[in-house]
Amino acid sequence: MSLIEQLLQDQKLAMKAKDELRLATIRLLRSSVSYAQINKGEKLTDDEVLEVLSREAKRRREAIDAAASGQRYDIVEKERAELEVINSYLPKQLDEAEIEAIAREIAAQVDAVELKDRGKVMGPLMQKIRGRADGKVAGQVVERILRG
Repeated sequence: MSLIEQLLQDQKLAMKAKDELRLATIRLLRSSVSYAQINKGEKLTDDEVLEVLSREAKRRREAIDAAASGQRYDIVEKERAELEVINSYLPKQLDEAEIEAIAREIAAQVDAVELKDRGKVMGPLMQKIRGRADGKVAGQVVERILRG
């Protein structure tokens, strides 16, 4: 079953269960996927749908940070709940230790030893961890590795 079909099936289940938060979040996700599909002009692959879902998750994380700094805890809770729903469709996220292990391996392969070699590591790293880790965290890990 494709991710698009899974979203549709889960939307129906949320309607039957009268789970308003899950229903609203899935509708928003399906809308984002449809928008991306229209822009592409053809049906999206599961990898492309995962990219859309990852973008939506990133937006939620940014909204949580902004709302927390503005002391809007009601918004923080809503965004966290939506993020939880979105994360249920994403693959398991890598932790920093796993990202670091992959980054060290890539750095050794491309002979990256200085901070100026960051781009040599980030390109292949992001290809390898796409959808499974935040690029910001990956960048911080690579910087830490290259600084020694």
